[in-house]
Amino acid sequence: MSKGKLIVFSAPSGSGKTTIVRHLLGIDKLNLEFSISATSREKRGEEVDGKDYYFLSSKEFKNNIKNDAFLEWEEVYRDNFYGTLKTEVERIWALGKHVIFDIDVSGGLRIKRKFPKETLAVFVKPPSIDELKIRLKKRKTESADKINMRIAKASAELATAPLFDVIIENDNLDKALNEAETLVSEFLNS
Repeated sequence: MSKGKLIVFSAPSGSGKTTIVRHLLGIDKLNLEFSISATSREKRGEEVDGKDYYFLSSKEFKNNIKNDAFLEWEEVYRDNFYGTLKTEVERIWALGKHVIFDIDVSGGLRIKRKFPKETLAVFVKPPSIDELKIRLKKRKTESADKINMRIAKASAELATAPLFDVIIENDNLDKALNEAETLVSEFLNS
């Protein structure tokens, strides 16, 4: 099986990484396939199992950890696990495509460490913590406590930005989308 490349997008929640990843997935010439993460958290809104995430119980997730089924995993919040199943990357490579990830900062850096030459690690930076809070509130998907937890975590995540290959500041969405498209295209053609 020939390996494709790995494109990692990481950022604090609300930075716009998912919007950027969806944009890139819509560009056929990039030949990208989305890596669906596994999680033990509850579904939000209209999320679909096997499309947005593989929703696993906490017990199922822990069994997969014991069985070394993950490329990377993390307990992001207490009893909220996220990770990338090895079978997911193998599935995408078997299609002859490159893998694009929308994952947390720790997971993104783990993938970069495991596959340094095959991975482009991109950090999406929000214009400010205040703007991040506004974006999270506009989503209307989480409680005030959850939003405050995400904001507290964002400061630590922002400190990791220099560890990534590239930082895209998302203060203007069109500019961020164009920058991401150029970076990914150049990396895939290198």
